[in-house]
Amino acid sequence: MLIRKISAAAMALALLCGCRNREGKELRDSKLEYSPEINTVTVQTLERTDFPLQLVSNGKLSAASRASLKFNLPGTVSRLNVGNGQRVAAGSEIARIDRPDLVLAVEAAGEALEKARLELYDVLAGQGFAARDTSSVPGDIMSMAKIRSGYNSAVNSYRRAEFELSETVLRAPFTGRVADLKVKQYDQAPADCFCTLLDDSSMDVDFTVMESEYSFLSKGLPVTVTPFADLSKTFTGRISDINPVVDKNGQVAVRAKVAGSQYLVDGMNVKVTVEKNVPGCLVVPRNAVVIRDNLDVLFTYTPDGKAHWVYVNIIASNRDSFVVEANTDRGASLSAGDVVIISNNLNLADGSEVRPVNP
Repeated sequence: MLIRKISAAAMALALLCGCRNREGKELRDSKLEYSPEINTVTVQTLERTDFPLQLVSNGKLSAASRASLKFNLPGTVSRLNVGNGQRVAAGSEIARIDRPDLVLAVEAAGEALEKARLELYDVLAGQGFAARDTSSVPGDIMSMAKIRSGYNSAVNSYRRAEFELSETVLRAPFTGRVADLKVKQYDQAPADCFCTLLDDSSMDVDFTVMESEYSFLSKGLPVTVTPFADLSKTFTGRISDINPVVDKNGQVAVRAKVAGSQYLVDGMNVKVTVEKNVPGCLVVPRNAVVIRDNLDVLFTYTPDGKAHWVYVNIIASNRDSFVVEANTDRGASLSAGDVVIISNNLNLADGSEVRPVNP
C-alpha cells in the first residue's frame, strides 16, 4: 500500500514538472518572437528649389466692357431682335421703336432742303453764275449765297431730323452678349436701361489684399481663378492693375484679366490665387511637419534606421507645401541633402526605428 502511494505521488510530481516546463518554454518562445515595431515611412531628400508662394483671396468677375443701352426717345417697341444671353455683332440692330412722326419730320426736312437748294441757285444766277454750276463760284460768294438762300439752315434741320430718326433704332456698340433685357415687343420703351451689353471675350476679376501683402504684388503676376460654383474648373490670367491706395479697412484693390469662357459669367464669385516664385527655399510637403511640444517638427532619417526630430520654423506656405528653416532657438540644424520623412510620421518619437519604402 505504501509503495502504491509513493508511485502515485511521483507520477503527479512528474506531471506537474512537465506542465511547468511547457509553460516556461512557451514563455521563452514568445519572448524570442517579440521584436520592436519598425515603422515604414516615405522619405525625401531635402534640396533648395523655387517655391511658388501663393496669396489667396475672394474676388468677383466682371466683363471687360459693359454698356447700358437705352432709347433716348419714348415710343413703342415695334421690333425686338435679341434675347438674354444672345451674342450680337458690333453695329447690329437690337431693337426699334415706332415713331411715324419722326419719319414725317425727315420727309419735311428733305423737302425744305430741296427748296433751299433751288433758292441757292437763284441767288447764284443773280450774281451772274450759270445755274446749277457751283464749281466756278468763289468761296466767299458761295458762303454768302448759302446764308441768303437759307441753305445752311435747311441742311442743319435735315441732319437733325435724320439724327432723331436714327435714335429710334438701338444698335450694339461692340460685339458682346445681351443681358438684363426685360422688355417685350409692343411694350413701351423704358426711360432707363433697355438692356446691357457685355463683352465677355475677356473677364476682369476684382479682389483685395491686405496692406502687408502689397509688396508681394506686381503687374503681370500669374493668377488662378476658381469659380465657387464649380471648384473643379480653374482659369488663368495675370494682374493688370494695382490701386496704390490702402482703404479704411487696410486693404488694397487689385484687378486681374482672365480669358473669357462659357463657364465664366459677369458677377460670378471666385477664388483668386496669386503665385510668385521664391528661389532657394527648403521645401517639404505639408504632411512632413507635425506638432511636438506645441512646436513645429519634422523628422529626418539617418543611415542607422532612426528617425530624429528637428524643430523648424515655417516661413511660407501654399496649398501643398511649407518653406522651412531650422529653429535655431531650439538648437536645431537643417540643410540641403538631409533626408526627411514625409509620411507615417504622426506617431513617431525621437529615435524611433523606421524603414523607408522608397530608399
